[in-house]
Amino acid sequence: MYLVDTHTHIYGSEFDLDRPEVIKRALENGVGVMLLPNVDASTVAPMLKTRDQYPDCCRVMMGLQPEEVREDYRQVLDQMEKELERGIYIGVGEVGLDFYWDTRFEKQQLDAFETQLEWAKQLRLPLSIHARNAFAQMAKILERKQDGGLCGVMHCFTGSEEEAKVYLNFGFHLGLGGVTTYKNCSVKDFLPNLPLDRIVLETDAPYLAPVPHRGKRNEPAFLVDTAKRIAEMLDITIEQVAEVTTENAKTLFKL
Repeated sequence: MYLVDTHTHIYGSEFDLDRPEVIKRALENGVGVMLLPNVDASTVAPMLKTRDQYPDCCRVMMGLQPEEVREDYRQVLDQMEKELERGIYIGVGEVGLDFYWDTRFEKQQLDAFETQLEWAKQLRLPLSIHARNAFAQMAKILERKQDGGLCGVMHCFTGSEEEAKVYLNFGFHLGLGGVTTYKNCSVKDFLPNLPLDRIVLETDAPYLAPVPHRGKRNEPAFLVDTAKRIAEMLDITIEQVAEVTTENAKTLFKL
């Protein structure tokens, strides 16, 4: 069994004391590739360091996460755009909109998101999109910007069936992670109605660990638990889930 973790922050300080062991456990559990999305200006160096230390299994993306958009976002974006010119990145991410905690920088978030969508078009790279409390704004922008040149993953998708269909119609994949294993996650109610060939797996480690690890630090090895739960929901084997979602990730991110 071979799995791809399409969204993990194992370069973060949460893994500084045992990163080699974390990656070893991932590989032992069949997670052969881990995709590392950037967060802000401060995470670029540790992310690249992790990639350089584990080039066989780690790939990197470049972007400004919406919760980190501040007054200086334009300068940060300028730096990231130059960084993308190096040609070592497999995607633009983590980008998007998040109005869950704070709407002070809503205008800046909208501008930053649209700017990064244009990067993805120009470079023909897939996106890793973070959307929280922002479906209406997200859908409006994607409807306006999607001209066939955008693709990617709606990271940590936990929305309704109607929202899922909107994103699928825009040409995006849905990223399913640990939240899918939680009792209160609505996705389980309509997962059989979604096309498996448009689903990819992720952990968002160190966050959102799946059952039975909920409340603990998440890590890529736990992707197996999410794959197992999805297999149960769809009444298929975990090997089938692994085969299809891995092929989806490989095709989308050109792995």
